[in-house]
Amino acid sequence: MTLYAATSNPGKLAEFAGAAQTCAITVLALPGLDAIPAPVEDATTFQGNADIKAAAYSLAAPGLLVFADDSGLEVPALDNQPGVHSARYADRPVLEGSSPPASLSGSLDQRNNALLLQRMESLPPSASRAARFVCHLALARDGEILLRSQGSVEGEILHAPRGAAGFGYDPLFLFPGLNRTFAEVPREEKWRISHRGIAFRNLLQQCRLL
Repeated sequence: MTLYAATSNPGKLAEFAGAAQTCAITVLALPGLDAIPAPVEDATTFQGNADIKAAAYSLAAPGLLVFADDSGLEVPALDNQPGVHSARYADRPVLEGSSPPASLSGSLDQRNNALLLQRMESLPPSASRAARFVCHLALARDGEILLRSQGSVEGEILHAPRGAAGFGYDPLFLFPGLNRTFAEVPREEKWRISHRGIAFRNLLQQCRLL
């Protein structure tokens, strides 16, 4: 069985492909993904956006099993921000009632992390730094959602990044069970404990029913 990933993120694609090998399933990047108009991800939930992407991209690739994920970081002390806006948190308009962020520079990941830290530091010192990574997946064929899965993992936000591996918010997300950030954990070890690994293993198990 071959599944096609509707993502251009090389980090995600490598994780998906590596995990699927143990189940005799091949994961490939969706052919021509860059030429397919990106659907508007206007759902208010991770699952809703995963469904939108999976359905839209599968319509552009008739007959193929296409899956998409929507994942991100939720910080309860920030009303679960960045949430569904995790990927482009620093590029969002200023939230109503909030102060404009200080000047941000660097890559999008670096700007996202810097904005998260700015908003965490604006909270009272006693505020919890608890956070969770969340991932929802949807698998579709010809526009029809066939399978869904989800995964989450609890941790906390550090005051400064640690580690050079990973991507996104990984350098700030401390996993208490290992006392390391997701950017300090080798890919194979991270996959065993991560939200994306949990969700994808569940999806692979469900694929046996297709």
